[in-house]
This record gives sequence, C-alpha cells and structure tokens, in this order.
Amino acid sequence: MNKTVDLSVSNYGITRHNNYQLVVLPWGATEPHNYHLPYLTDCILSHDIGVDAAQRLLDVHGLHAMVMPPITMGSQNPGQRALPFCVHTRYETQKAILTDIVDSLYHQGFRKLVIVNGHGGNTFKSMIRDLLTQYPDFLIAASEWFKMCRAKDFFDNPGDHADEIETSVMMHYHPELVNLADAGEAKSNAFTIDALQDGRVWMPRNWKKVSKDTGVGSPSLSTAEKGKRFASAVCDAYASFFADFIAVNNEDDLYTEDAW
Repeated sequence: MNKTVDLSVSNYGITRHNNYQLVVLPWGATEPHNYHLPYLTDCILSHDIGVDAAQRLLDVHGLHAMVMPPITMGSQNPGQRALPFCVHTRYETQKAILTDIVDSLYHQGFRKLVIVNGHGGNTFKSMIRDLLTQYPDFLIAASEWFKMCRAKDFFDNPGDHADEIETSVMMHYHPELVNLADAGEAKSNAFTIDALQDGRVWMPRNWKKVSKDTGVGSPSLSTAEKGKRFASAVCDAYASFFADFIAVNNEDDLYTEDAW
C-alpha cells in the first residue's frame, strides 16, 4: 500500500488488505460559525485532524488507523438552536449513534476507538461508561483536538468559537472555505456571576445573549501559518497517543502497579 494514500477516501478494495488496530471517530456539529466559516466547521476540522494524525501514525510507526466519516450531530446551547439550520441533537440521539457504531465495530472485531471531538458542547463520558457495561473489553477514549496542545503557545488571542484557533486551522486545511473579510468582531458577553464565569459552577450559555455574530474570540489575527503549526503539533500528539493506545494489549496495561 502506498503510504501517501488519502485515508479519507478509503474503499473496501483498500481496507480489506490492511490490519486496522485502531478506529478514529471524528465528531462535530452543525451550527453557524460567525459569518466567515462553514456550518460544518467542527466536523471538517475534527476529520482533517484525524486523517492527518492517522497518516503520521502510518508514516512514523507503520500502524494503520481507520478514520470514520465525521458525525455531524452536536449538542447545542440555548440560543444556538434558534439560529437557522443549527441542529441540536439530544443526548439520547448521540448515545444511540455512538452505540450503533460501537456495536458494529465490535461485531467486526475491533476493540479500540478514539473519538476526536471538534465541538465543545459534546460530552461523551457518561455514554462511554454506559457502553462499557455492554462491551467491557472495548477500549474507548474521547478527546478534543483543540486541547491536545496549549493554544496559547501558538496563538495571540485564542477564543472559544469561530476564533483565531478554528479560523487559522481552517485556513491551513481549506483556505477556500474561509471568508475572513466577512467575519464579525466576535465580541461576547460574559456571565455576571463570578462562579459561573470562572467555571466553578456550570450552566449552558444562551448564545443569543453571548454573541451577536455567533463568534466568541476574534478571528482577525488568524493566519494559515499559525493553523499549520498548531495542527502539526496536535497531529503529532495524536499520532503518539494512537501508537501508545495500540500497544496496550488489554485494560490491565493502562495502569501502573505502584499502589500494591
């Protein structure tokens, strides 16, 4: 197999010849991203990061990971789902999607899955705990690609949504999808209660109260070069984790034995 093959266009003619030791599941959302990025930004970026990381895993470690098509169904805050064509997906729906995917993969003999999440509103911990009651020998890990490296080491003013991070990485992978000149200022309102503002207490933000253009964090300082450097660091971190995760034979290998 040619190691430079585009892993995003695999077909059964290719996959039937390879030993895939890991499945990567990109997960995003369908929602507005300010005025300059596409609705599927979270899906596109999580998928591109997954494919890039899987390619590095193959090039550096000689190991195969299959990157699945991205899931477009994300959980939305109040205010967001009032915006045109923004889709809010219930927890039960997301769990059903993940369960069907895990059930199919398990039936096919796969035992390791990594979720590459691109949407901050998605949470998978409870779903994974529930799935492990039915599939105790299936190792499932969840991650957020934008947290794999410290954003402040790469960006001047990283934000929260359609910001310098997402815009720069999209400019790196898909400059044709970015209309930076059309971007809103992405000014945002914060909670007035300190415990909510600093994260000691959580409740969902009402997006219509938070941001006029749906952005949180100005994209004005975004560049493709910043996006390239950050994406490269993130994908290297993923490739390293993927290799370590594949090397684990079973759940016992995930833990030290220092406590006893």
